[in-house]
Amino acid sequence: MKLIIGLGNPGKPYEHTRHNIGFDVIDELANRWNAPLNQSKFNGMYASVHRPEGKVILLKPLTYMNLSGESVRPLMDYFDIDIEDIIVIYDDLDLETGKLRLRAKGSAGGHNGIKSLIQHLGTQEFNRIRVGVNRPPAGMKVADYVLSKFSKDDQPVVTEAIDKSCDAVETALKKPFLEVMNQFNGA
Repeated sequence: MKLIIGLGNPGKPYEHTRHNIGFDVIDELANRWNAPLNQSKFNGMYASVHRPEGKVILLKPLTYMNLSGESVRPLMDYFDIDIEDIIVIYDDLDLETGKLRLRAKGSAGGHNGIKSLIQHLGTQEFNRIRVGVNRPPAGMKVADYVLSKFSKDDQPVVTEAIDKSCDAVETALKKPFLEVMNQFNGA
């Protein structure tokens, strides 16, 4: 069984903000797979999907970004999901808007959602898809920037990044993550 986790914040004010790109990818996967996120448990919304490659759970933690691990760990324990069978999708300030970077391990890099996951999972060795959102303009606070929506000019590259992230997840269901990294990094 695989667990695909998109990080973000619940609620209308946060929809389609930079910090919620992980939620947007999960929503697109749910749409592609005709699998509405209609199950609520473990402080999250999720869907169980039976794919040709096996069972997959799509999860949007509803704990707010900084407490994401409080949703992920209990779900993993309940379904007995191994750490190597998860993929976490989240925003990255250090990547140009729309660029992808896949990694099998790494530090939190200042990302509070990843800090929470590392704390609750007891390791930083888990698969991740980082989606670039760029750095804020000079003088703008990081918190204000990541909680703002993408510009109209950024929309085409953001839509493409969401699609490529979904493609990477679907590929990871069939191939080892190292191969997926080689295929999608820099996309």
